[in-house]
Amino acid sequence: MQNYGIHFRVVRPHFHLHSTSHFFASLRLPTGRLAMTTSHISRRGTDLKYLFCNAKQPFLAYLFFIGYLIVFAWLVTRTRFFTDSGLSRSQLSILFLLKILAGIFYGWMGRYYGNMAQMVDTWSYNQMGVVEYHLLGSNPHEYFTNILTSPYDNGFGNFFGSSDSYWNDLKGNVFVKLLSLFNIFSFGHYYVNVIFYSYITLFGPIAIFRVMKDIFPTTKLSLLLAAFFIPSFIYWTSGIHKEGLIFLGVSLIIYHLYFGWKEKKYTLTRWLGVLLGLFILFVLRNFLMLLVIPAVLAWLLACRWPRYGLAIFTGVYLFFGLSFFAARSIDKRLDFPKAVVNKQQAFLRQQGGVSTIPIKELEPTFNSFLKNTPQAITLSLFRPYPADVHHLLSLVASAEINLLLLLFLLFLLFRKKNGVISKNAVYLCIFLSFSILLAIGFSINNLGAIVRYRSIVIPLLIIPVIAKTDWPRIIKFFSVKNKTGQQKIAA
Repeated sequence: MQNYGIHFRVVRPHFHLHSTSHFFASLRLPTGRLAMTTSHISRRGTDLKYLFCNAKQPFLAYLFFIGYLIVFAWLVTRTRFFTDSGLSRSQLSILFLLKILAGIFYGWMGRYYGNMAQMVDTWSYNQMGVVEYHLLGSNPHEYFTNILTSPYDNGFGNFFGSSDSYWNDLKGNVFVKLLSLFNIFSFGHYYVNVIFYSYITLFGPIAIFRVMKDIFPTTKLSLLLAAFFIPSFIYWTSGIHKEGLIFLGVSLIIYHLYFGWKEKKYTLTRWLGVLLGLFILFVLRNFLMLLVIPAVLAWLLACRWPRYGLAIFTGVYLFFGLSFFAARSIDKRLDFPKAVVNKQQAFLRQQGGVSTIPIKELEPTFNSFLKNTPQAITLSLFRPYPADVHHLLSLVASAEINLLLLLFLLFLLFRKKNGVISKNAVYLCIFLSFSILLAIGFSINNLGAIVRYRSIVIPLLIIPVIAKTDWPRIIKFFSVKNKTGQQKIAA
């Protein structure tokens, strides 16, 4: 099981959240339901959470869910950021409902096939959120301060650590706090929380759709399909887990950078949007924030000298690539190669079942990273192979990656020569995406985790590919081939 979890540690009379392995599995009862192992939840007769969520009250639970569904389906069609995308109200409603369905399926998989699919986390996060929700009522001071305390001897050090690190635990703790706020209105109902989460995370794909629609103005339908209907993307970013918010953070950065350039003015609102995106990445997956920084710098320089965009992005990334290895000579705390090696070792120590594959281990040297680059690219871009398929999710992931590679091949053979408003925006997406994929390939040896982590960059790569592919030319080419074949058979 992946070690992305959190658990409770007693500090003072209440609970503090931090990481440990195998805790989520220990929460499971023989029936498959998650146990509540805290005295905070003992008043079943009076607690509204149990009124709506107890299995003995299914009608009320369904009614509660339907009520919120109607309200938020209406709200989606009234939210200006969504309606300004150019999508109709019916299209927005369909996309929102699609996200909810994906989130429900994600929760169902996590509940009944969690161990096989390595998705126990989602229900455990929800249970932790319920405990924090009760803590808010019983001890507000503890609720608002426990996330600011570290249970470790090193305090707030070990920023890049994979264990015994406040910063490594922060992602789970913040996510649980968010769910506890949801629970004020859902009373702990998982599938009602899916509705709330789907509404918030819908801002991410809508933002990317608006950017890409402006860059490729003549390909609205293909952009819509690529931005919302990639299976791994909608699955992993719709379920109650961190990917949806992480993609939202990336999207906010790209959206505000692009439209700040388009408007020829970076207002306070634009910079606050970028900072919000960076903050989301910082608290949920801090290494991504570091990967975004060179992309932002390269974009700003390319805006200043747009004719040299590709050269600027290449030069900036080369500079940061060299700095990645050289920074430790300035300060030992900036040993980035060692941090990546430690992250890989943390994954190697886990018992990941059939999804874990053997890999060559990294060393914190330039030569080792160079030798392992082909392996990192293979892991993050081409796996799982058909031979890696062991269950439904791995089958879908394998079929998807091969289909996406086929789309890329068609793009190379039938590429349009024009139709791009901003090449630099495309460079931003490509360079950022490949830096994230390399980071994934260098540090992770679990195929389930790889598929989940890379899901946030697939739209950034596939949307330009689909938009720049000459589909009428492809249709004409294959129709001519088919007609010629029929004539030969007839002859």
